[in-house]
Amino acid sequence: MMAGKILYKPVGMVLGAAGGALAGALFKQVWKMAGHDDDAPDATDEHRGWTEVLVAAGLQGLIFGVVKAAVDRGGAAGVRRLTGTWPG
Repeated sequence: MMAGKILYKPVGMVLGAAGGALAGALFKQVWKMAGHDDDAPDATDEHRGWTEVLVAAGLQGLIFGVVKAAVDRGGAAGVRRLTGTWPG
């Protein structure tokens, strides 16, 4: 059981970084496909409306959350395949 937890730490860190990059790229593509600018609005951008800022933030949060859960779950399943124990 301890081997799974120890192995998962560095694997989880690498997967987390890769997942963050993947989620950022995916969000950028989704935002472009929705017909918006190349960059999502910042919350402090005075030239963007409340709706656009909040929709962008919600969409970004949704994408990051789903990608993080998928990456974490996949990493844990991979560690279980290697060690025979779930790292949680």
